[in-house]
Order: sequence, then structure tokens, then C-alpha cells
Amino acid sequence: MAVTKVPGNSTLRLVLHVGDSGSGSPILRTKSLSNVKTTAADQDILNLATALAGLQDFPLNGVTRVDNAALIQA
Repeated sequence: MAVTKVPGNSTLRLVLHVGDSGSGSPILRTKSLSNVKTTAADQDILNLATALAGLQDFPLNGVTRVDNAALIQA
């Protein structure tokens, strides 16, 4: 049987550097935005993340895009 991949929504995650621990390692927190269209271009998502990071109290440490999909056996 063939397997079909059905794209679902994506999630955008901003990784923010909120401080340093006593040992000097970074403390990171994430903010997530759900229901990002799977057809959105990676560059557009990065541009959005950069713009949103400017509204945050902490510096941006990284951007992650998580794509979800359903696998259906046909």
C-alpha cells in the first residue's frame, strides 16, 4: 500500500536568550506561533521572526520552523 503525506500547519518558534546560569551557560526560552501556513516561504518566516524579535525584551538566539503532516495509507 502507498503512503500519502498530507501537509498540516507549521509552527514558528523563537528561541530567546533570557540570561545566563550561575555556571555561565545560556538560559533559553521559546515563544511559539501556531498555524503558520505550510506554503509560507522559509525566507518570509525568517523575516517575520526577525521582526517579532524586535518586539521582545530578550535577544533572539534562533528560529525554528516545525512542519506537521499526516501520513495516510491509501
